[in-house]
Amino acid sequence: MSSRKYNLVLYLVATTFFMETLDSTVIATALPKMAEDFGVSPVDVGIGITAYLLTLATLIPISGWLADRFGTRNIFTIAIVIFTASSVLCGLSESLWFFTLSRVLQGVGGALMVPVGRIIVLRNTKTEDIIRAVGLITWPGLIGPVVGPALGGFLTSYATWHWIFFINVPIGIIGIYLSWVLIEPFKEQKQKPLDFLGFIYTGTSLSSLIYAIELSRKIQETQIVCIGFVILGLIAGVLSIRHLKRAQNPMIDLSLFSIPTFSITMWVGLWIRTALSAIPFLIPLYLQVGLGIDPFIAGLLVLSVFIGNLIMKAFTTPMINRYGFKKIMTINGYLVILSFLSCALITTETPFWMMALILFMNGLFRSLQFTSINTLSLADVPKPQMSSASALASTAMQISMALGIAVGSLILTLASLINQGDAQMPLIQDFRLAFVLITLLPIFSLWNLRLLSDDAGNSLRKLKN
Repeated sequence: MSSRKYNLVLYLVATTFFMETLDSTVIATALPKMAEDFGVSPVDVGIGITAYLLTLATLIPISGWLADRFGTRNIFTIAIVIFTASSVLCGLSESLWFFTLSRVLQGVGGALMVPVGRIIVLRNTKTEDIIRAVGLITWPGLIGPVVGPALGGFLTSYATWHWIFFINVPIGIIGIYLSWVLIEPFKEQKQKPLDFLGFIYTGTSLSSLIYAIELSRKIQETQIVCIGFVILGLIAGVLSIRHLKRAQNPMIDLSLFSIPTFSITMWVGLWIRTALSAIPFLIPLYLQVGLGIDPFIAGLLVLSVFIGNLIMKAFTTPMINRYGFKKIMTINGYLVILSFLSCALITTETPFWMMALILFMNGLFRSLQFTSINTLSLADVPKPQMSSASALASTAMQISMALGIAVGSLILTLASLINQGDAQMPLIQDFRLAFVLITLLPIFSLWNLRLLSDDAGNSLRKLKN
């Protein structure tokens, strides 16, 4: 593959990642209007976000096998077709159940689109350029969740929420054409058999546990069902781990967890990404439902997070080169906690510039922690395992994002129960308490981070952007 074609493929994969993560939060500012059209509560529409992210997390592990079996170009192109077609269905939805099913289908496209795109890039990237390439194709995923609310708010205010999904159509059509023209057909000659049991066990475990969290928002009505899904998820999880350790060709390579930097950053990332993924869900709801701010203005305020992400990008590598991964991630972890507590201080009396500043600071710390985790997780992974590690890291990230929406919704419900005695329409004090409660997750992250050696990732300390 020529250098020019390689760069074009790199940007194409980055764009698809942006599309996938954009659609994870683009409906956040549109939730109240969508709820009104569907005749349900705004929080209930959150199932559309959860269903999308849950489908991603469940199906991503099988994406590598499909690419090897049917060819990377074929699967990548088909994935964009599915994603584009399901976006049209989402825009045409007139009920919550149809919308949720359409989001599941959209998740199928996203689950194949990005991981296979990463595989295409990794197979055509030199060893010394892998971290740069991974950073380039994953950074748009950091932008998408925070640009989404602003874009959703604009379209909801000046058009209709349906256009949130219709805008994917022209991008998708261009992506389909470019993927077929730019990407060279590739299919593994020696194909591994599908680890069907591993797929069933892990899929059942993840979907059951995350759905149980979603059900717990109405725990007074769904106690038995919720407990049942928790038990099912735990049993499937134990069976999954047991199977993956014994399988000859496991769907997930658990040997990667013997690498300290990979293992620790997976756990650190689980907690911190879950917390940070809940913010793009909670903030737009708080600004609109709690404070009564116009959807477009709310979206513009959330755009402050993106600006913080963008500015921090220029300082991340120099800071890590000078102080090291562990020190940076530890100090920044405490700053993340302070940024959550600052969100709890926002009230109807808070000036817009102060709201924007608080969210801007959240964006700074969010970007630094995400980039550090993504880079360090691959620091000590051998080249032959890089593809498996990348796929597993993608799965972990999507699980965290799915958990973030579900946990954010659950914490808001718990806050309403504590303050009001019921889980009806959340009030200002409920949102503020939710921001305080969610700080527990970064605390768990810091607890895991202490296990990291002081010299972790030193081999990457001289990397350039």
